Amino acid sequence: MDTVRMVMLVAATVTMGIMAGVFGLYSHTVMPGLRRTDDRTFVAAFQALDRAIINPWFMLGGFVGALVFTVASAALLFGPGSPALSWTVAALVLYLVVFVITVAVNVPMNNALKAAGDPDEITDLAGVRARFDEAKWSRWNHLRTVATTAALICLAVALLHYGR
Repeated sequence: MDTVRMVMLVAATVTMGIMAGVFGLYSHTVMPGLRRTDDRTFVAAFQALDRAIINPWFMLGGFVGALVFTVASAALLFGPGSPALSWTVAALVLYLVVFVITVAVNVPMNNALKAAGDPDEITDLAGVRARFDEAKWSRWNHLRTVATTAALICLAVALLHYGR
């Protein structure tokens, strides 16, 4: 059982790290880069990025995987006096916040931008971009970045405690 606990905790840590990296890259690279583009490029590029990120590797190996592995780790570590459990639960709470923000804020914004249609056929690209509200999207993404990074730190500390 110790091996299973360790494997789940490592998987939770790795997938959380992947998610911290994804959200971090959007915060400090993707969105600042797109901010400097014209309206057509912004709409087309963001639509393409959003379509590309919805794939099994990202969904299972990152976004959903971080949640599943962290829940599994907490369940497997459940018991009195487990410092690793406390850190794992803290990571889970942080990631649940990220999950809710993603589903309630960022995904609906992404879907609305995709629903605007083909950029070559949109007559008011500036309006589509303005309605998307990239500043709002970025603010919520910064929060996801901070929360997943904090969750990653919690899982790393949990690994240290578990390994003792």
